[in-house]
Amino acid sequence: MTRSFPRPPSSLATDIPNACRQLLLVLSPSTDSPRAQTWLLERLLNGDPWHLHKGPFTTTLGRAGLAWGTGLHRSSPPPTFPVKTEGDKRSPAGLFPIPQAFGIAPPTHASHLRLPYIPITEHTIGVDDVTSKYYNQIVDDRHVLRDWVSHEAMIRYAKLYEWGAVIAHNPDCIPGLGSCIFLHLAPGGDQATAGCTALNNADLQTTLCWLDPAKHPILLQGLASWQ
Repeated sequence: MTRSFPRPPSSLATDIPNACRQLLLVLSPSTDSPRAQTWLLERLLNGDPWHLHKGPFTTTLGRAGLAWGTGLHRSSPPPTFPVKTEGDKRSPAGLFPIPQAFGIAPPTHASHLRLPYIPITEHTIGVDDVTSKYYNQIVDDRHVLRDWVSHEAMIRYAKLYEWGAVIAHNPDCIPGLGSCIFLHLAPGGDQATAGCTALNNADLQTTLCWLDPAKHPILLQGLASWQ
């Protein structure tokens, strides 16, 4: 029996790159909701129908909900839709590549992952200072000249970042449009994120093991009402 699942919203589906054969589809009930559902979709070739791999997974978004992000999509935000800014506590809506995985484990313990892997150490930081040339980048603070005032020491969030992946939001690192957006472990309970997308441990592990750079995985994040 074939399980039903939502199709990628037409408003964004036309911007999905031809090479993309894995789609992380995340749909929320409203722009202000921190809750969503995730489906893992795949296709063999461009133009083929999408098929369900796994899902739905219960998903946690930013505590303020969604805002229109900067990514692969070319369309403008719907009327009255919030636009993503630094510190707004909203997860980005739109289309975004998933280029890298990360985690607390050393690389030798991440061989089950196919994405390029960033091991988090006490020197791994995400820069959120809009005045820094490293804004919206993960850097090793031993290897660059510090020019930031604020940053996120990723090792401090080991419970959330034990495993995760980079969501390539704001790829040109334009100051003020939002920084350091990740797929990571859900905080649990009624807690939401600061703007990332989060899954429970089992669902996150399933997702990370599934993601394959050869299939150009993309996150499509938006509203369920766009169907």
